[in-house]
Amino acid sequence: MRVALMVTCINDALFPERGRAVVRLLRRLGCEVEFPQGQTCCGQPMINSGYVDQAVPPLRAFVSAFEGYDAVVAPSGSCVGSARHQHALVARRSGDASLVQRVAEVSPKVYELSEFLVDVLGVTDVGAYFPHRVTYHPTCHSLRMLGVGDRPLALLRAVRGIELVELPAADECCGFGGTFAVKNADTSVAMGSDKAHHVRSTGAEVLVAGDSSCLMHIGGLLSRQRSGVRVLHLAEVLAATEKVSV
Repeated sequence: MRVALMVTCINDALFPERGRAVVRLLRRLGCEVEFPQGQTCCGQPMINSGYVDQAVPPLRAFVSAFEGYDAVVAPSGSCVGSARHQHALVARRSGDASLVQRVAEVSPKVYELSEFLVDVLGVTDVGAYFPHRVTYHPTCHSLRMLGVGDRPLALLRAVRGIELVELPAADECCGFGGTFAVKNADTSVAMGSDKAHHVRSTGAEVLVAGDSSCLMHIGGLLSRQRSGVRVLHLAEVLAATEKVSV
């Protein structure tokens, strides 16, 4: 299967090791993984902020980069949610019938990592080893927009050596929400502090999630609280095959 990695802006700029973890994991599972050099932003920040027309150029770049692949995999529920549920709207608004058709061909092939592993490859045990106490935060876009359900938890439960503990109020938003954190900083921090409190209550060594933006927000609060809790992306845990220092 010919697979493209959609690394996302935040991972490309701030957390490149998470993109590399996706590649290691998928290659271990027999996928031919490529990184299209033409990929840029998926357009989600513009769309979510109401600048839909400004999202058309990034959308054109997106379909040009990812056309022709069997699947496009991203370590981000929010970016995949944009591709699957927002791109068609942007394309229709552009009035370009060709772009509408291209989006219709590409968007259904865009998968969040846990979706791809469980639904497309049909695996839950990916051969990972991670002997640490872990709790999982289901991010809003993956939970509500994509409906990934318990796929990430099924993958984590199959990891050798892991002690997976339930996160209280797991389905509550962490407060990041992209530009929400900028426009409503006090509310964002209050929500994030609640989430950090719940994480600390589990006694976990590591907080795992499927979106780097949420991990950045919660992780910043946990760090400033000197909690000792580390944050890792789901891909990093699933790619691990030997003990990782935390």
